[in-house]
Amino acid sequence: MDLTGYKGILEGLLFATGDEGLSVKQIRNALDLDAESIEHLVQELIDDYNQPSRGITIMKSNQVLHLTTKPEHSGYYKKLLETPQSSRLSQAALETLAIVAYKQPITRIEIEEVRGVKSDRPVQTLVSRSLIQEVGRKEGIGRPILYGTSTEFLTYFGLRSIEELPPLPENLSEPDIEGEADLFFEKFQDQLDMEKE
Repeated sequence: MDLTGYKGILEGLLFATGDEGLSVKQIRNALDLDAESIEHLVQELIDDYNQPSRGITIMKSNQVLHLTTKPEHSGYYKKLLETPQSSRLSQAALETLAIVAYKQPITRIEIEEVRGVKSDRPVQTLVSRSLIQEVGRKEGIGRPILYGTSTEFLTYFGLRSIEELPPLPENLSEPDIEGEADLFFEKFQDQLDMEKE
């Protein structure tokens, strides 16, 4: 049996499961292969990752396989974490923040409907920077998370309350919300950057 194509699939599965990792049984179920073939694929990936030009490896813990960074590179990761993050928000994050600010409470799916693109990363960025937060759950299938702005958001943009946001033009169509609100947030972002220099 030619297992060449399965190696890439296994790598993708390990990447997609992140910190949770995959058990051999889960891999067997997903790939519909016997235990010996799975063992062969895993060993091939481990051999590939053992090359000095590769930055990741496979770790096995409690019969679960995880993709992880190489321990010998830990000094570089530590250095990265100690480096202050850029305070500048990306365009996608600014658009998402504008939508949340003006349409809150709002779900990620509703944000994506306004933006027209997937918004997982910008939402994660804004949550990790504490500019938006979970404010509840929407009733309905799956009970998706509702997001709203945080106190840190107000502090970051120098506002006393959400009511201080500039009003959007009355004739503005919904898909244009991010464009108008973006200008507001970019102005504040530039001002904050100047103050920090």
